[in-house]
Amino acid sequence: MTHHSPTPEMQSCIDACTECHTVCFQTAMTHCLEMGGRHVEPEHFRLMINCAELCQTSANFMLSNSPVHAAVCAACAQVCDACAANCDRIGDMEKCAATCHRCAHTCAAMAAMSGHGRLTGTAKHSAH
Repeated sequence: MTHHSPTPEMQSCIDACTECHTVCFQTAMTHCLEMGGRHVEPEHFRLMINCAELCQTSANFMLSNSPVHAAVCAACAQVCDACAANCDRIGDMEKCAATCHRCAHTCAAMAAMSGHGRLTGTAKHSAH
């Protein structure tokens, strides 16, 4: 039985994704719900939960040694960037924004290492 050990770069990305999942989910469910107002605007709250879920998914793809983990990391970087910007816009969410920025950076680097850049909103399909 072979055991896949992540590279140090991948482990760093897994750790950043796991932390971002925890911080976004916990912040949404405690801080944002308790603060109310702008903190629970549907766009903001939905983005935080989506970010948390995608970070967990991205970590899981890397942990499973999925051959498409880089594509998931590229999407995760894009969503984390959006979440960080939204947290900065709302205010009083510095820890969440900083965690999202870190995760976006490591996911973008992981995607770039595997030849995937940031998603642009259009899928690239190869001709068969």
